Amino acid sequence: MPAYAVLGAQWGDEGKGKIIDVLSRDADIVARFSGGNNAGHTVINEEGKFSFHIIPCGVFWPNTMNVIGNGVVVDPDVLLDEIDNLRERGHDISERLLVSERAHLIMPYHVALDNLSEAALGKEALGTTGKGIGPTYSDKAARTGIRAADLLDVDSLLPRLDGIIKHNNAIITTIYGGEPISLDDVFAKCKEWAERLGPFIAPVERIVHDALKANKNVLLEGAQGALLDLDHGTYPFVT
Repeated sequence: MPAYAVLGAQWGDEGKGKIIDVLSRDADIVARFSGGNNAGHTVINEEGKFSFHIIPCGVFWPNTMNVIGNGVVVDPDVLLDEIDNLRERGHDISERLLVSERAHLIMPYHVALDNLSEAALGKEALGTTGKGIGPTYSDKAARTGIRAADLLDVDSLLPRLDGIIKHNNAIITTIYGGEPISLDDVFAKCKEWAERLGPFIAPVERIVHDALKANKNVLLEGAQGALLDLDHGTYPFVT
């Protein structure tokens, strides 16, 4: 069975979350495949209102696995907050959420660079959400990003982080006049993320492909919209 997708044809806010929640009832897997926590999907059910920025909208159906794919950039703090908020409201999704080991992580220096570059543009600012999405994708393309899999061997990450943070601090302090990012603080964050998110990290691409081969129902959850696409959108006002 082919996967089917819910996509936005405008600039986002088309009501995708509502549709995805309804379709998730019959889905074996719901997979976010792009974007980051600059997206916002709202689900309203008999339990009230739930707003998600990173977790797929299939979390309310007990037989649905929710997947964050390799094309998503993940802010671990935001993801953990959403997991905790769901648990506090009676939804433990620890057995129904997986994060691709290839998904790139939004780091504190990405957020700093996003906000500093926007401030430097002044009246010409693009109006980003300031959540580090663009800088994270830039690092992905430049092959200097940190992926979820790196948390599975967090101690080996320290030498890489040292070089990456020195490079970014040179930009932050010299070009933008900002405050440098602390290597110790970032590494402490990584160790916390490794402990809490490690059980969720998996080769989800293989899992999704196996589900499709087994004729299972896979729903792809789009984020934002076509007119925010780098190639097809209102460039440069895209994400």
